[in-house]
Amino acid sequence: MNPISPDRLISYWSVAQLEASLVILMNIVGALLLGMVVGYERSYHGRAAGMRTYGLVCMASAAVTVIVGYPQFWFGGLLPLTATADPTRVIQGIVTGIGFLGAGVIMKEGLNISGLTTAASIWASSAIGILCGAGFYFAAIVLALIASATMIWGGQIEAALPSRHAVAVILRFQSGYRPSQTEIDDLAKALGYRLAEGSVTVISNNKHEEWHLVFIATGNHKISIPAIAESLERCDFLSGYQVAFARN
Repeated sequence: MNPISPDRLISYWSVAQLEASLVILMNIVGALLLGMVVGYERSYHGRAAGMRTYGLVCMASAAVTVIVGYPQFWFGGLLPLTATADPTRVIQGIVTGIGFLGAGVIMKEGLNISGLTTAASIWASSAIGILCGAGFYFAAIVLALIASATMIWGGQIEAALPSRHAVAVILRFQSGYRPSQTEIDDLAKALGYRLAEGSVTVISNNKHEEWHLVFIATGNHKISIPAIAESLERCDFLSGYQVAFARN
């Protein structure tokens, strides 16, 4: 049969093919929603991997898994799969390779991690490509639209939901000044934060102490780095400081 004959091309858009794509999409959308629910817990606590990252990864995982259950519709249903041609092994290689590619866009600077959503979107793109390669064009098109919408508006949804963000703080004290844990706790409370457990690192150099800490918001208020810096500027026992978002 001519591979570009009208009958061959129409087979990719047959009623049975579209019905299978709708079932696949129901699985994909369900995985997206469940992944975003799990990701919200991370986003609520100020972690870098939030709703978009979890949603995209969960959705892509569902996409490359669910199509294995419809081998009779692969390639328009015109090329029955045989024991010598196993596309699932190809999918395994693709997913593994894309994992290494995604790792290359993840950057870590101090307590900040960036690029996780980009890495997840690359993996989602591989799932779209797999659906196209298998002949599930309708499912691939809708998956591309869902992934794009998640990346565009997912961040706005995260920002609108209540969350408790974290701030990485470096405090440089005056020469000879030795702060106590209680003083730091009181300072955090005055700023509307609490000290994260196990986040304190103390560095001493020629009687100059430097504390590295993580403050976690005690309420759902928005973080204002300049406001925190302004409050720290009024502390006479500090010779310097550094404040930044902590997303890890």
